Amino acid sequence: MSDLVARLAAVDACAVSDALDRHGIRGVVTGLHPLAAPRSFAGRAVTVLLGPPDSTGALPRRHLGTAAVDASGPGRVVVVAHQGRTDCAGWGGLLSRAAAARGIEGVLVDGAARDLAEAAAAGLPVHARAATPVTARTRAVEHAWDVPVDVDGVRVAPGDLVLADSGGVVVVPAGRADEVLATAERIAATEAAMARAIEAGTPVSDVMGTTYEELTDADR
Repeated sequence: MSDLVARLAAVDACAVSDALDRHGIRGVVTGLHPLAAPRSFAGRAVTVLLGPPDSTGALPRRHLGTAAVDASGPGRVVVVAHQGRTDCAGWGGLLSRAAAARGIEGVLVDGAARDLAEAAAAGLPVHARAATPVTARTRAVEHAWDVPVDVDGVRVAPGDLVLADSGGVVVVPAGRADEVLATAERIAATEAAMARAIEAGTPVSDVMGTTYEELTDADR
């Protein structure tokens, strides 16, 4: 695991969201839920772009997601751009088994996923918009992989940092990772000190004063 990924894994999505606010970066993905093996995970994005089959109905040469899985491993998160579709699955059980076998950290699907019991049995975290039994066959195919994609209005490029936990899903552009993480770490440290003060008996109105409100003020 790279130093940046390890630093990302050491903070939470809320601290990263606040840091993204401070730097004026849109990086919070909404509407995805932990549907299998719910645990936190972090890594660099390996992207998959899905879309409708072409007008000829010709089948693609490979199954969607397989190239991304085969090229990934520890420290990687597969991000499937499925345009929010819930009428068919953009991820399934055999892909989950293969991803788990390769040590992939987790999967995000901007749409529905299926065979989630298989993902859970394999220990692979999957965050998606919904569960469905409906196959992608004849409904969705892979248009490309390892390309920039749009997920809930957030641009995700290959190699961007992704964190998913109980607080949500955040994406940090690779080129801004060091500065965003430094800010997230400062925010997390400040909030930890504030939590200790509350536990020691300091009134919360004193703790959550000007200092708290300044945590997410944009840099000037």
